[in-house]
Amino acid sequence: MMTRTELNEIISLLRTAYPGGDRCGLRFGSAVQLLVSTILSAQCTDVRVNKVTPVLFARYPDAQAFAAADIAELETLIRSCGLYRTKAANIKKCCEQLTERYGGEVPESLDELTELAGTGRKTANLVRGEWFGEPAYVIDTHVKRIWALLGISESTTPEAIEKDLRVLIPPEDPHAGDALALSHLLITHGRAVCVAGRPNCSACPIKAHCAHFAGGQT
Repeated sequence: MMTRTELNEIISLLRTAYPGGDRCGLRFGSAVQLLVSTILSAQCTDVRVNKVTPVLFARYPDAQAFAAADIAELETLIRSCGLYRTKAANIKKCCEQLTERYGGEVPESLDELTELAGTGRKTANLVRGEWFGEPAYVIDTHVKRIWALLGISESTTPEAIEKDLRVLIPPEDPHAGDALALSHLLITHGRAVCVAGRPNCSACPIKAHCAHFAGGQT
């Protein structure tokens, strides 16, 4: 497995290449808004989500409003984010659960979050890290793909990658926030340079640390 020193170098290089890329690109003003935005971001860009949410959040300002939403109206407002029927159903159900179980508030624990509709481990970790300031390990498709290309470890599933990252950057580490920053940076890198199926290795700021590049792939 890659050492923490080398991982720190990768984080530093990515921060230099993508100023501000170590922060969440979604715009939100509450935990509910973050949760809804993250559900909307599945197979959709943050830019598109951010264009939709101002009107969406003005119409539905809290979990109770989303829970009471007319599903057809909700679908119309989020249509441009793709998969709008599934996302609308998940958002409404999720906010019904928040209203019934937690008085409209978003719970902090990973177990409680992952019991909510449309909320997998990736989304739950993002909410815990961004809103509650907890150590968070967000493994999406970009992180999973680039993790494999870098050759950080032999792990191939999100759960196993998260476990590896917890070893490299333990939750009790004073710099545990680097784990969430790394996830954001790898997502940014995956969209800008290390694109699925056609990575631009010549422009990669971390190619010196990449097993894929070292193997002669471009």
